[in-house]
Amino acid sequence: MRAFQLTSHDTPPALADLAVPDPGAGQLRLDIAACGLNFADLLMMSGQYQDTPALPFTMGMEVAGTVNAVGDGVTGFAPGDRVAVFGGQGGLAEQGVFDAARAVKLPPAMDFVQAAAFQIAYGTSHVALDHRARLKPGETLLVLGAAGGVGLTAVEIGKVMGARVVACARGADKLAVARAAGADHLIDAASQDIRAEMKALGGADVVYDPVGGEQFDAAFRSCKPEGRILTIGFASGSVPQIKANHLLVKNLSVLGLYWGGYLAFRPEVLTGSLATLLDWFDAGKITPHVSDVLPLERAADGMALLRSRKSTGKVVIRIRD
Repeated sequence: MRAFQLTSHDTPPALADLAVPDPGAGQLRLDIAACGLNFADLLMMSGQYQDTPALPFTMGMEVAGTVNAVGDGVTGFAPGDRVAVFGGQGGLAEQGVFDAARAVKLPPAMDFVQAAAFQIAYGTSHVALDHRARLKPGETLLVLGAAGGVGLTAVEIGKVMGARVVACARGADKLAVARAAGADHLIDAASQDIRAEMKALGGADVVYDPVGGEQFDAAFRSCKPEGRILTIGFASGSVPQIKANHLLVKNLSVLGLYWGGYLAFRPEVLTGSLATLLDWFDAGKITPHVSDVLPLERAADGMALLRSRKSTGKVVIRIRD
């Protein structure tokens, strides 16, 4: 089978021919139909991600496909089932073996491309806004990087949760995508002063930040008393340094969120969140936005789209129909 494999942090990943793996106890083997790309994939390529697997490994954190074999002890799944899996690796391949505990059956209305774009982005935003920040109806939510993979889902989820959503992104095209996702107000990070714009809107109760850098600093100063700031990632490449004395002046809270980390200590947070999100999908409240769908041979081009920030929403690699 073909697989997009990383063998060194000093050289780019490339397609390789690998043997088809057999499922072990508690595992499923999938005919992989699609794999969603994430900013974390870029960090894995350079060895900077907190959960970078040992080399060599097949890239691709989240997949959707059809079960073709099950290992010993697996219950609840059978060959022919359509599933999505957050595997952490192994997704950019024609077949893959994953723990059954990480798999979820797809609703009939969800296609494989949507499913491959669903778990990490929507899961991150829902756990962040609901479980961590306790976002309330009527509160003002500022979303940085609002046209990106996770940012756009934060806009959608914020609206479903009843917040007034302010979307911040670079350029009119990206802001138009955020507006279509339900944003009430728009801030162009390329030409407008985030702090001044938020002051005119009365400030933020919750900030969702996958960007870091100067935008974090401006959003930090835009918070209302008892504001909550969610640190999701640092797409700008700059990790903010927070002065603790500034937190106490407004009684602010800075909340970290690593979605995948809950698998190790509170997996029920993720399973409960995912059940809610799938219900919202079935009800038409949320719809994955995929700007680019590319074949496996162009997986490197998909990574380049993420790196250049030219995509909106998600980039998905389609491996089979």
